[in-house]
Amino acid sequence: MTLYPTDRVALFIDGANLYSSVRALNADLDFKRMVESFRDRAVLTRAYYYTAVVEGEEFSPIRPLIDFLDYNGFRVVTKPVKRFTDAQGQTRTKGNMDIEIAVDMLELAPHIDHAILFSGDGDFRRLVEAVQARGVRVTVVSTLKVQPPHIADELRRQADDFIELAELVAEFGRPRSPATPPSVRTFSPEPET
Repeated sequence: MTLYPTDRVALFIDGANLYSSVRALNADLDFKRMVESFRDRAVLTRAYYYTAVVEGEEFSPIRPLIDFLDYNGFRVVTKPVKRFTDAQGQTRTKGNMDIEIAVDMLELAPHIDHAILFSGDGDFRRLVEAVQARGVRVTVVSTLKVQPPHIADELRRQADDFIELAELVAEFGRPRSPATPPSVRTFSPEPET
């Protein structure tokens, strides 16, 4: 990925999607170091983190991460997890943040030169195309290093650039240790969606 010092950059992090990919790579990601690196290499306009939260629980494992990100320069966008019963009678949860990401990226497009989307969800292909039509370069961050790959082929082809998440983990992460509980500086659990 090429970043120019004068590029106005925005990060759009699909929390559940990124968590799933980082977990598949058996690693933790240090968000603070990562965002500082983007600030050093370009003009970081915004860093968004999107996640669904379970409301009404005494303790939420995602809350420390949300608080940490909020205090360290991220705009955290949340919405409540929805619970529903499927056709087999199983209780399921849903916390899709695709619309929130799309609206924010389209609204910010006139004010940035480069959007970096942390998601492999193929549903974002049309969004990437629309943002590119407004003159914004789009880089997608996900991984091909796990089976199955966590990046949709159509999204990777549409993006101007693709960053292999394993490379970011090598730079801003560390192997996940089962004996060490995750800290707020590293990746924390996301609700299953």
